[in-house]
Amino acid sequence: MAAPWLLLLCVGVPAGLAQETSPPGCGQDLPSLYYNLCDLSVAWGVVLEALASFGLALSFVLTIVLVASLPFAQDRRKKSLVGTQAFFLLGTFGLFGLTFDFIVKPSFSTCASRRFLFGVLFGICFSCLAAHALALNFLARRNHGLQAWVTFSVALLLALVEMIINAEWLLITVVRSTGASGEPCDVANEDFVMALIFVMFLLLVAFGTAWPALCGCYQHWRKHAVFILLTTSLSMAIWVVWIIMFLYGNQQRGSPSWDDPTLAVALVANAFVFIFFYVIPELCHMMRPGPEQAYEDGLYPTRGISYETILKEQKSQSMFVENKAFSMDEPSSARRPVSPYSGYNGQLVTSVFQPTEMALMHKGPSEGSYDIILPRATASSQPVGSTSSTLRAEDVYAAQSRHAAAQKDGKGVQAPTPYSKSRW
Repeated sequence: MAAPWLLLLCVGVPAGLAQETSPPGCGQDLPSLYYNLCDLSVAWGVVLEALASFGLALSFVLTIVLVASLPFAQDRRKKSLVGTQAFFLLGTFGLFGLTFDFIVKPSFSTCASRRFLFGVLFGICFSCLAAHALALNFLARRNHGLQAWVTFSVALLLALVEMIINAEWLLITVVRSTGASGEPCDVANEDFVMALIFVMFLLLVAFGTAWPALCGCYQHWRKHAVFILLTTSLSMAIWVVWIIMFLYGNQQRGSPSWDDPTLAVALVANAFVFIFFYVIPELCHMMRPGPEQAYEDGLYPTRGISYETILKEQKSQSMFVENKAFSMDEPSSARRPVSPYSGYNGQLVTSVFQPTEMALMHKGPSEGSYDIILPRATASSQPVGSTSSTLRAEDVYAAQSRHAAAQKDGKGVQAPTPYSKSRW
């Protein structure tokens, strides 16, 4: 009786060992459900796992950067879109995480999460793009958009619609097909695609809503509409390719095992399109000032006070005080007299400097100052026949002669004033 047991043991051990043997790259204790994550013979699983991990880290970092840049954003209209963009990054983060569900082998939990989250996460992203495009239409025409809570509410309501649709579809199909203990993996490819009709509608809405923003009066908002148009255009191309492969290509080749890789590639590709063609460009423009702020900065370039400016002002003041101290030590005779004709610019002026009669009388005729006074042509703005307050050289000479004669006779003669002939 020991011989048959020994024979069965010898035959059964290799079979058991063959079933428990893990593929190259995986550990011995790893369940077979996760073999695609480490199987080196299956290249698509390892490559997509690496790309999805990089996308998760990148999405997390961009979310932190977006929230941290909020206090430094100068344009309040761009600040109002931060909540919607953070919600968009949450959906992108979920897309990278959902990729692992399609890499591992199907099970009850993985199939349920696939059917529910695939449409919900894409619905979040496309609803945020549609809400942003709607806000851009107001910004491009009025230069002020919707309030922050309005834009975020539009995106949230559109995403909730897709959540309700997916939840009802998952419950109804599972209960109707196989009862309460049914398997969510038993679903046809056509049904999976038909459940995503509302997501495709959101994609078309985001694409169509961004076009009118290009025709607005305020052209500096056009680049944001271009980001949305480029993102939605590439997303539509990805969706067309994976739907064709999922419905026709894999079945024509007779390899339904390529269904999971097809959906995983679509998730990773579309998520990276969201990152590189929408999130990163929007973050780059978040810190840039609007045209109004740029105009004010150019109009008032010295409005900001810096440490270097204060040092320059103090240095100039100290140099001014030092120069002033040296000028006080100089004798007064060394100072250069200022000529009354120093401001002459070559144009005809209305009056020329001439000494008044009182100044000549105070100086006295002995100095011979009247000998150097020459009559000069003057242009007067007064009409002909009116009395001018400027005396001619002949009148000055006559007044000095009378004054000298009066002093010689010893009589006090009252000197005529320059305004003696005035009408006043």
